[in-house]
Amino acid sequence: MTKIAENPLVLVDGSSYLYRAFHAFPPLTNSLGEPTGAMYGVLNMLKSLIAQVQPTHIAVVFDAKGKTFRDEMFEQYKSHRPPMPDELRAQIQPLHQIIKALGIPLLVVEGVEADDVIGTLAVQAAKCGQNVLISTGDKDMAQLVNERIMLINTMNNTLLDPAGVVDKYGIPPELIIDYLALMGDSSDNIPGVAGVGEKTALGLLQGIGSMAEIYANLDKVADLPIRGAKKLGEKLLTEKANADLSYALATIKTDVALDFKPDDLRFGTQNLDELVEYFGRYEFKRWLTEAMNGESLVTKSAEQGVKINPYQATSKATESTVNQVEIDRSQYEILLDSTALSKWVEKLSQATLIALDTETDSLDYMSARLVGISFALENGEAAYLPLQHDYIGAPSQISLETALNALKPILENEAIQKVGQNFKFDLNIFARHGINVKGIAFDTMLESYVLDSTGRHNMDDLAKRYLGHNTIAFEDLAGKGKNQLTFNQIPIEQAGEYAAEDADITMKLHQALWPKLSETSTLVALYNDMELPLLSVLSRIERHGVLIDGELLFEQSREIAQKLTALESKAFDLAGQSFNLASTKQLQEILFERLGLPVLKKTPKGAPSTNEEVLEELAYEHELPKILVEHRGLSKLKSTYTDKLPLMINKQSGRVHTSYHQAVTATGRLSSSDPNLQNIPIRNEAGRRIRKAFVPREGYTMLAADYSQIELRIMAHLSGDKGLTTAFAEGKDIHRSTASEIFGIPLEAVTSEQRRSAKAINFGLIYGMSAFGLSRQLGIPRGEAQKYMDLYFQRYPNVQTFMTDIQSKAKNDGFVETLFGRRLYLPDIQSSNAMRRKGAERVAINAPMQGTAADIIKRAMLKIDEQIRDDENIQMIMQVHDELVFEVRSDLVEKYSVLIKQLMENAAELSVPLIVDIGVGENWDEAH
Repeated sequence: MTKIAENPLVLVDGSSYLYRAFHAFPPLTNSLGEPTGAMYGVLNMLKSLIAQVQPTHIAVVFDAKGKTFRDEMFEQYKSHRPPMPDELRAQIQPLHQIIKALGIPLLVVEGVEADDVIGTLAVQAAKCGQNVLISTGDKDMAQLVNERIMLINTMNNTLLDPAGVVDKYGIPPELIIDYLALMGDSSDNIPGVAGVGEKTALGLLQGIGSMAEIYANLDKVADLPIRGAKKLGEKLLTEKANADLSYALATIKTDVALDFKPDDLRFGTQNLDELVEYFGRYEFKRWLTEAMNGESLVTKSAEQGVKINPYQATSKATESTVNQVEIDRSQYEILLDSTALSKWVEKLSQATLIALDTETDSLDYMSARLVGISFALENGEAAYLPLQHDYIGAPSQISLETALNALKPILENEAIQKVGQNFKFDLNIFARHGINVKGIAFDTMLESYVLDSTGRHNMDDLAKRYLGHNTIAFEDLAGKGKNQLTFNQIPIEQAGEYAAEDADITMKLHQALWPKLSETSTLVALYNDMELPLLSVLSRIERHGVLIDGELLFEQSREIAQKLTALESKAFDLAGQSFNLASTKQLQEILFERLGLPVLKKTPKGAPSTNEEVLEELAYEHELPKILVEHRGLSKLKSTYTDKLPLMINKQSGRVHTSYHQAVTATGRLSSSDPNLQNIPIRNEAGRRIRKAFVPREGYTMLAADYSQIELRIMAHLSGDKGLTTAFAEGKDIHRSTASEIFGIPLEAVTSEQRRSAKAINFGLIYGMSAFGLSRQLGIPRGEAQKYMDLYFQRYPNVQTFMTDIQSKAKNDGFVETLFGRRLYLPDIQSSNAMRRKGAERVAINAPMQGTAADIIKRAMLKIDEQIRDDENIQMIMQVHDELVFEVRSDLVEKYSVLIKQLMENAAELSVPLIVDIGVGENWDEAH
């Protein structure tokens, strides 16, 4: 087995990490609406890699802005790539700062790509006898592999040495450039030789040798066992210029002039003050606590392997042996005529349980066309019904109307139970075709989620985890990038195998998961009574959508544009010249050379830094940096919200339709995407103006219902502390009451500063904040902060008892539970690594409160939906954290305010009252 050499130089392809994290992790944001998902993902991958390898020398290398020598060589190089999403671009600078604060050297070299910097450093180190480990997902890097240089892919924790390259690609590392040059690379827009694909390129290289040898022996090409070999030699000759160009483009430079050497890339010490600032701002709460406790943020321990998902460690729920299943795709049927469909309609009609899956040409459930439907039975039979494949030469198919008319009685028959994977999407698709699917009994994604919320719940991962089976990858059928086919363009024979497998695997996953789930009655109840029925509620909310005042947002965009222009003009006046506010080089010249401002930080190349943190500090000395910070903030707000939201309005409905996700967060909270409604800014005026654009339809009013201090109330209930429960029962201001208890003064004597301190303690304890963290937050000595916490626990002793007991329970059971039996597994709770163990202990305290709050609002949604489902006077249109938002007929607002408040406050029975604040208005901001 290939192993990592001892203490290698680790070179991380930061740009590869960035895009992989952006697409692999959910679209997280902080409470200000700033995107954080890519940062979170990259940092997780880095921390895990370092924990496994424990290097003394490391660097993370990112691509620099602007063109490189390859763009000069070939104008179309990477030109087809779409611009970087604004929500990703906004995360780059803070990510760079966090990486440097962790003590990890960060490299950005202008004029070349990250690959070239990595290639140069790797070759330099290897020549000096140093082993090198390159962490990347880019196949181009395989050309660098030799006896000293190895690749690691953190997505699957695989290593590539020279033998591994041959096993994976069929050729040795020294032929990788030739391989890319011949077949081209669509991701980089490298042209290659027209008509030469992967198999042909391999045939040429394996049959003759390198590209130079191939062109020296073109007469031998015709004799190779390759399709079209007789004309291939002539084609190669005609395409010689493209082949040579492609070879040059695909070659990683290994002689870049650098100001540093491999030995300079030493793992440094972390800057805890900076880490506290960044983790606080971007709300990485676990890491913030660790930083405030003075702990090492980068674990130098090989206790766990590389994982992209921080919760992917095996839990007791899923430790059992994988059920290896046999999948015979050759037995799948494709239904092309009415006779074949009739036979399957008969089979489905007689079944008690069927698996269903839809295939569409888009993931947008409001616009996607239904391309086909697949079915599976409990005995292993599976079939695909193609409906709208429209590529040239596609065989005739049963009409959509005929098929749906035949299937509708089955789909709407409650006695025939259905199982799906992420059934909500299929439910939305069928609903748009006038079919109200009934008998939804199982969703394998939700079964997996309830069994263990901390894993991954997509079909491919579940099939590997529970069935030991690798499913057909969509990219294998459709390709990747801009030329990726939509499902209607895929040949029916291939599409049928893929789609029928989806239904077959869904049935087999259910057969594997349900017995595991059934072992615990509380989990079965959680699934049956909460998660499964919520699927239909969310489907209705999604399809109804929310009305957006696009004109108001466009007006805001215009106003912001005018303000940006005014800020630019002001910046030019202050600088004494016009310049590009986005140009780092020009900013450096103006701030540090022309204005003579102090250089607070430097880049890895030694240039003065102009990042946001530096500008904010310089703003105390000069007005120009202040203008630049304001300009950047407004630019981001414009591109992320005011410009983008109007473009997301559905043309048919005139509304915005988000997607809610039940199986993403470990604690049970819902998340949303496209757009992410959960994190629209609210704490500043500009953000609140965006919420003003969320409006009700004519004749209706916006109603928002928000749980008040729900997690603190849950803490009072779970701990049973008399002081807390009494304060809540008497309707006291809990923070003022806590201040009164801690400082030993009457309620009326509590100052605003004392209340603020009490609030910091109340919420800090929920997240396991230490005295060190509290001292930083309040700006007081650590000893004084410890005194506050000691007083708190004296006044509320059962809170401390609860915290101790829940941590002990977690250590014994390996998990903690919410009030309703939802489990959060904590594989690190017994870890010998103190940092991992303490992190798990903090999660043990917080998870029952967060999870119970999530469960309560889900119960409220179910109760409310049951009451208003067929009532045209009110619609539930959004769920955001602890808040539900409704459209209510304006003359009935008072009636429904009473109803909603009553249902939400009775969604759970706690020892303290649940309080719901109701707000109404002409837009979301007014109602909140």
